[in-house]
Amino acid sequence: MKFRHTALAVAAIAAFSTNLAWADAAAAKKWIDTEFQPSTLSKDQQAAEMKWFIDAAAKLKGKGVNEISVVSETIDTHVYESKTLAKAFEEITGIKVKHDLIQEGDVVEKLQTSMQSGKSIYDGWITDSDLIGTHYRYGKVMNLTDYMAGKGKEWTNPGIDIKDFIGTSFTTAPDGKLYQLPDQQFANLYWFRADLFARQDLKDKFKAKYGYELGVPQNWSAYEDIAEFFTDDVKNIDGKPIYGHMDYGKKDPSLGWRFTDAWLSMAGTADIGIPNGKPVDEWGIRASADGCNPQGASVSRGGATNSPAAVYALTKYIDWMKKYSPKEAIGMTFGEAGPVPAQGQIAQQIFWYTAFTAGMIKPGLPVVNADGTPKWRMAPGPNGPYWKQGMQNGYQDVGSWTFFAKHDADRTAAAWLYAQFVTAKTTSLKKTIVGLTPIRESDIQSQAMTDMAPKLGGLVEFYRSPARVAWTPTGTNVPDYPKLAQLWWQNVAQAVTAEKTPQQAMDNLAEQMDQVMARLERAGMDRCAPKLNPKGDPNKYLSDKAAPWKKLANEKPKGETIAYEQLLNAWKAGRVR
Repeated sequence: MKFRHTALAVAAIAAFSTNLAWADAAAAKKWIDTEFQPSTLSKDQQAAEMKWFIDAAAKLKGKGVNEISVVSETIDTHVYESKTLAKAFEEITGIKVKHDLIQEGDVVEKLQTSMQSGKSIYDGWITDSDLIGTHYRYGKVMNLTDYMAGKGKEWTNPGIDIKDFIGTSFTTAPDGKLYQLPDQQFANLYWFRADLFARQDLKDKFKAKYGYELGVPQNWSAYEDIAEFFTDDVKNIDGKPIYGHMDYGKKDPSLGWRFTDAWLSMAGTADIGIPNGKPVDEWGIRASADGCNPQGASVSRGGATNSPAAVYALTKYIDWMKKYSPKEAIGMTFGEAGPVPAQGQIAQQIFWYTAFTAGMIKPGLPVVNADGTPKWRMAPGPNGPYWKQGMQNGYQDVGSWTFFAKHDADRTAAAWLYAQFVTAKTTSLKKTIVGLTPIRESDIQSQAMTDMAPKLGGLVEFYRSPARVAWTPTGTNVPDYPKLAQLWWQNVAQAVTAEKTPQQAMDNLAEQMDQVMARLERAGMDRCAPKLNPKGDPNKYLSDKAAPWKKLANEKPKGETIAYEQLLNAWKAGRVR
């Protein structure tokens, strides 16, 4: 009798499992039909991919994993994941996801706390690939290449197609291993009001004053002339003030991103070399010839953080903000300044993130035409006078899935499933359409993106161009991103408020960075620890052949512009410009 009851129980459990699998499949079909369109996969292919997730999740639920927690910064792409894809994942797999959305600075702070304690607060993290040098050196983060081939093989989607991700070169460490999986990408480009630049009366006035055509600026001299022209000469458009520049300057962690996100390299501070300049990178940090050991940020150690090019870059940032942007800009943070160009009173912005695209194309905005096409366009940012061909052209943010090596294996596996789910070919194209932060080549080349291109102001053309590789995240010369990044905003802020001159601020920043790296050198790291050069005469390093670059006699050469149509043709040909 006891045996009969046991058999009945087994049969009941089997029937329940069958029904559960059927329910999961039904949920998958519902999401495929209603939300996961368009996709580069057929619906049958999507269903097959979802079946793999259902089966993998069932094994983890059998181990007691029913809920996980992950975290990311708050941008449109991650809001979509948190509110829509997390719900889809739960309905399809039965694993609940608590996807927290917090400010980027808080993500870095919590990550740093977890690294110091050795205990991860979350099961999975979306953090910038800017931390790749940190992760590689400390050994706290899981190496995904080995995980996918070893312990994580059974939890890795056979259709993941790593080669389809466009940002993996930025999340690969010097050992050739992948440490982070890209989830979203956006670049900092030049943004301008194409409708205003096309007005013949404004073109005539500009050429009469400056002697060359009003167009997309190729150098900082032209950007400055255009900023002056709109602010001081045009002054008003449609009865409202027009400004030739937009920025932000509040003493806030986001002020640091303004600079660590390649502002110095746009001016030409670093060495030639993609992705980050070698041996001196866009932060001004010199590394050994093999790129392993950071050797210093100060010019006196061979670095460039306080070099003439860096001081020039900071000086221009302050001057332009105070002269040509709305007076409120100096008291704004990154998040507060971001939506301002959409309000219609900004003529151009040199440092504009494509992550703002989604907020710039909404019907009814002053910068959107009645037919839904934008009045604005995006283009490669102009270069400062120290910039040379072959240097990094600008910054590209690659928010990427990151997992702690010593976290609970089953919870890590479940978080890895979710990471793959929100980046899978089943879901990625729709997510790209919502957030406009593409991660897959197949999505970028899709018909859906071709159809959307006219309304996206150049975004599709940029990401289809091989030239996009000149926009890169922070590289591996930076040994501890959380410790070093916080030094930037504190020192830049003192220059903004005129407590210090730009030279004094950069001298102080370079010295503080060297002090932090010296402590890291003494403490030791798993690999590639800093080995600082001894201090010497700065003139030993200043050169006209390599970074740190000597001060130029003329930091404002004649302005140069180009017609936007010529830029589009260059992108199609695979050139930056």
